[in-house]
Amino acid sequence: MKIAGMIMAATAALSIAGTSALAQQTRTGMVTRIDRISGTISIKDMPDGTTGANAGAATEEFKIQDGARLNVLHAGDRVTFAVSDTAGTKTITKIDKTDAVTKIDKK
Repeated sequence: MKIAGMIMAATAALSIAGTSALAQQTRTGMVTRIDRISGTISIKDMPDGTTGANAGAATEEFKIQDGARLNVLHAGDRVTFAVSDTAGTKTITKIDKTDAVTKIDKK
């Protein structure tokens, strides 16, 4: 009976770990506002691969896991970021600046 209980507990733990991994998603956007005191950042979603389609994109506010990362970011920066949604709080777990313009080589 104890072994069955241990197996069920292990299965539940793996299920929870898998759920949190699935909840994390990588996105692209533009920083619109930074609040370094509260550790939050607002980012306007940028659709992948669509030029000029960001006019109606939504802006969302996120908590940031590592507040020190906010020191290198400014409004207007384009970023790629990973978001984890835990208990209804959207938290950025990774954020990096990206190039604003993609270089196209012409031959």
